[in-house]
Formats: sequence, C-alpha cells, structure tokens
Amino acid sequence: MSTKALRIQPSTTTTAISSAINHIGFTLHRNYAVYRRPPNRNLTVSAAASSFDPLQICVKASVTAPNKLGDCPFCQRVLLTMEEKHLPYDMKLVDLGNKPEWFLKLSPEGKVPVVKLDEKWVPDSDVITQALEEKYPDPALGIPPEKSSVGSKIFSTFIGFLKSKDPSDGTEKALLDELSSFDNYIKENGPFINGEKVSSADLSLGPKLYHLEIALGHYKKWAVPDSLPYVKSYMKTIFSLDSFIKTRALPEDVIAGWRPKVLG
Repeated sequence: MSTKALRIQPSTTTTAISSAINHIGFTLHRNYAVYRRPPNRNLTVSAAASSFDPLQICVKASVTAPNKLGDCPFCQRVLLTMEEKHLPYDMKLVDLGNKPEWFLKLSPEGKVPVVKLDEKWVPDSDVITQALEEKYPDPALGIPPEKSSVGSKIFSTFIGFLKSKDPSDGTEKALLDELSSFDNYIKENGPFINGEKVSSADLSLGPKLYHLEIALGHYKKWAVPDSLPYVKSYMKTIFSLDSFIKTRALPEDVIAGWRPKVLG
C-alpha cells in the first residue's frame, strides 16, 4: 500500500479569522492583553496616530477583579487623553499594595500614572497630559488659561465632605457651593467646560465626578441634587463618552479605594 503526501492549503475560513483578529487588534503584554477597539465615532485612529508605537503606561490595578483597571482618577485622566487623541497604548497594571521591583525602578516614588515618552518614564498626570498635548497636538484638547480652573475645587470639597463625621461642620455646604458655581458656568458656557468640544479640563474633572457620585452615594447615601440640573447633565454626558466607558474603574474599586479615608 502506498502512502501519498497531502498538501494542506490554508482555508478561506482560517484566512478570514486571521484577518479579523488583526483588524480587532489584541496586544499581548506580560500576563494580560490590552484591547484596542476598532474605529468608531469617538475612537477613530487617524492615519498618523496608527503609525505610532503603542505608548506604555503604568496604572493602578483593580483590587476587586483580576486584570482590570483600578480606581485612580489620575490614571483615568491620562487614559482618557490617549483615547481622545486616538493614541494606541499598552497598560501595565500595578498592584499598589505590593509594588513589584520592576515598577519601583520606573517610578521610585511608587506612584501612578507613569508613561514612557521619548525613552523616559514620566510621572504626574499634569505633566503627562501636557506632554501628550505638545507631542500629539491633533486633536487639540488644550483650554484657555482663564477656563483651566473651572470646577477645580470640587474634588477637594468632595473629599472633605466624604471624610466628615459632623453633619454641621459645613463640608456639605462647601461642596454644594462649588457644584452650584459649576452649574451656573455650564449653563452659560456648556455643554463642556470649553464650550462645544471636550477639552483637557473635562478629562480631568470627569473621573473626579465619577468618584464623587459613587463614593458619596455609597458612604453617605448622597447624590447631586435636582436643583443642579446642569451638573447632572454634564456628568451624564461625560460618563457616556466612549472613551470614558472604556477607561472607567469598577464601582466596587471606587468604593474600596475610598474606604480608608472614610473609616480613618
């Protein structure tokens, strides 16, 4: 009995699957994959951006679920900037409760986010987002200096109210005053801080308002009052952005992240 060698040709099904995988774009990195969505309304990758090597960023890892982004609003701010600028990136998830040696070599202070730019690891979300704006100016996310401080005191007054144990200490009023001022601003200048388009100021404030909503809702059963409709509309708009949905933390992580401040 003779044996004939079989020549196996690639099937059209195999080729189609391979093409689909390449189109979707999974990037394997260490022990997990970073998924970059196919182009859509807000996340279309421009021809110039698609030629960039993925930016490397170290971010806080979830404490409630494996291989998930953690609850750092400053990490989300940088990720939002990358998403809105259509920049590909690879995330390194860092367990901040047990910081690995490789991470401490990149960030001696042990803080996130840190991003590798021009072969140098750069810390601090303010510095990173400014560097990204300069290096990748299109689309522009900058904001006039006179608008850069809009809503900037909301986060600190939120923390004061969250930590407060005395209902009569004025911390709730301080937060409401800041939210009221922001409500009036958005009423006259919205829907975003810089008018019709998202800016760096929105990408900074949005994650903080997300933390405010979840943490105060959980620990104080408190919500932004209906008397501030423009704040509520602004939050809904920001939280509905594709870039925000992709980079937000799990509510369980936000609750866990603020627990030490509430109990402490």
